[in-house]
Order: sequence, then structure tokens, then C-alpha cells
Amino acid sequence: MIEVKLLIANKHPTIGESKMRAKRTHQISIYETFAEHEIGQELKAISEWLDRHVEALDWVEKDIQRKGIKDTGRMSIEAILRCGLLQQHRQWTYEELAFHLTDSATADAFARLPRGLCPTDSALQSVIALIRGETWECISQALVKDALASRIETLKQARIDSTITETLIHKPWDSSLLGDAEQILERLMIEACEHGPQLRYTCHRRVVKKQIMAICNCKGEEKRREHYLKLISNVRHTLRAVNSVMVTQQQNTDWMKRAEHYAELTLRIIDQTLRCVIKGERVPAADKVVSVFEPHTNIIVKDRRATKLNLTTGKHGMVLDVVIEEGNPAASSRLLPMIKRIQACFGKLPRQVAADAGYASKENISEAKTLGIKAVGLPKKRGMNVEEMTDSEWIYKKLKRFRVGIEGNTSMLKRVFGLNRCT
Repeated sequence: MIEVKLLIANKHPTIGESKMRAKRTHQISIYETFAEHEIGQELKAISEWLDRHVEALDWVEKDIQRKGIKDTGRMSIEAILRCGLLQQHRQWTYEELAFHLTDSATADAFARLPRGLCPTDSALQSVIALIRGETWECISQALVKDALASRIETLKQARIDSTITETLIHKPWDSSLLGDAEQILERLMIEACEHGPQLRYTCHRRVVKKQIMAICNCKGEEKRREHYLKLISNVRHTLRAVNSVMVTQQQNTDWMKRAEHYAELTLRIIDQTLRCVIKGERVPAADKVVSVFEPHTNIIVKDRRATKLNLTTGKHGMVLDVVIEEGNPAASSRLLPMIKRIQACFGKLPRQVAADAGYASKENISEAKTLGIKAVGLPKKRGMNVEEMTDSEWIYKKLKRFRVGIEGNTSMLKRVFGLNRCT
């Protein structure tokens, strides 16, 4: 089989081409084919775009090196990125991704895995999970910039809206949160003991599990409080052990950063458990920790643990920007920051902006016009007339109709592209 090797002739490569031999799959077959089906042609277009933007491989390589991994085995940096994109594009689980990479010629052509390599689902998860959210954001912004340059999308009009998405957490019972905190702290202690063999630590994991099971099965508030007090005592013991080890781990910055983060979360979980279970107080939703692993999760709707998002889409429906918010900020406080993000990312402001009624305020309209926005279409005028907002009634009605389209964009993102869960 005739094959084409990707060689770099320049002795001093540019940023996008640095260490290209190590990053890209060493050989790409000229017989690499994509199915004539619509999905196959979409993947072919994505593949060609990635070939034109090899700087994305630098970003992924930095993420992998950040974790201290110098060798990813037979999988190149390019293959890791492409497998991650393929999984997200098709909304496959890692098990399904592993199967399709083995079974599908189109998936194999897109991923560019070395010949004969069939990675397992756990291997794929371990390498794809190394890519940070900031890197995916940079890749998305590069794609939008290309679309703006080629006039596939335009910044003549932009529409902004917010939505909520569920996070991948279990039900936040106080006992399960304490169990999660114990699990994380125990991992930190085991890691510290590996670096310092002289350290001594007694594991309380079995005792903690026993108390959690007792809390789930016991009847009566008094007995439940007794088990909670024992559970809190065991978690505090592990927390004290972690705090004592911090003195000897000052040089291990990564461990220290994680230990400080989880120690603070554990203290908050213990405090809210004492207030809620032992003292019988009502803890405000804003003060609650509902997940150790996803601490950004908020209780936005009753019985719904979610994260708030703000989205900006363009005239032709392309997603220009997505922001995962901290907490549950008022929509009126997020209009101007979202507009300024567009300017920061793409170097120019949209001429016209449309948003939901929740974003409406007189200050927002005035400041948006001051920034250089020609027309601001908000359903609630907040004391301003149409001429002050958009110069004409016709433009105002046009922007109101334009804004409705973002609801369809949001629905599509949730149904097809996985935005119904925040990973």
C-alpha cells in the first residue's frame, strides 16, 4: 500500500508545527476514505479543518504534559484530539467509541490511529479526559474565527439567552457527601504516603461505609444523629491527617493545591451537616455544597441540581460563545459581559443584539449603545422608547423575531450535542 509520510522539512518549526512528528500520526494512508453519507462528509470536513489548524495539537500537548505524562503510548496527540471530537460529535460513550473505531472505516479514517491499534474504552477515557475545558474553548473560538473570515457566519446580529443544564452527580445526601469527602482525603493520604514512606496513616474507609449504611437503614432521628456524629468524627480524623501532612508537602504544589481545595470543601460539608442534621437548621441553597466532584453545581430549581449557562449565537445560528456561570446570577447582570466577550474573542462587536426580557434594564441598553451597538432588541423597554433602542419600530420587531431562534439552537444543543448534561 502506498502511504504518504508527514514530514517537516523546516529545522526551526513554527508554534503550530513544533514537534510535529511526535504529535501527529506518523503515517496517513492515501486510501483514507470517508463514507458518502452526510455524517461521513461532515467528519471529512472536520478532518480537513483540523489539518489546517495544527496549532490545536500544541494546546492538547500542553494539557497532557501538565499531568506529567511524557508518553501516551502508540496514540499520537492528533489521535487523542480526533477521538475526543468524534466521541462528542456522535455522542457516543467510551465503550461505543472503542467499538466504532474498530468496526467503522469512516471512524478509523477520522481518528487516524496507528494501524492495528484498537484502544479500550478505559484507555480512551484516560487520555481524552486530559484535555481541559479551556482547550476545547480555544478550538471552538478558532472554528468561529474561521467561519467569520469565510463569511459562513457574521457578527451583524447576535442573540443572547440563558439556560440550565444538569450536572453528573448523585443525590446530595449529607451522608453520601461525607463519604465522598472521606474517599478523596484518603486518596490524598495514600499519595502522600507513597512520596513519604515514613508517614503513618490509619484508613477509616470501612468504618465510614458502615456508618453510611447504618444511616440509610436505621429508623428514628435520634439513632440517625448518633451515626452522623460518628461519621463526622471519622471524616474529621482523616481531615486532621491531611492538614498535618501539608507541612511536609510544601514542595509538592499539585498535591497542596488539591489538598487545600478538598479540605475546604470537607469543612463546609461538615458544617452544613451539623447545622442541618444535628441542629435542625435550614441551610440556604447558596451556602450548600451538593457535590465534592462537581462543586460548581447549584440548586437552581427545586429538586434539580444544575449549572447555569449563557449562550450567544450569530445570525446564521452558529454558537459564538458559551459561558458556564458560577452560581445563579441574574440575567440582567450578564448582558454586557457577554457582549464584551464577543469583542475580546473576535475583535469586533455585533451591530445588533437581541436578548430575553430577563436581560432588560435601562442601564444595559444605555451602556450597550455606548459600546457601539447600533440596535438593542429587548422585549421589556424599561422606560426607554423603541427609537432609543433600535432607531425604528421595524428593526425592533425584526430583532424580537430573530431572538426566538436561539430557543431552537438551545434545544438542538441539548438533544443532539449533549448540552443536557454538563460534563
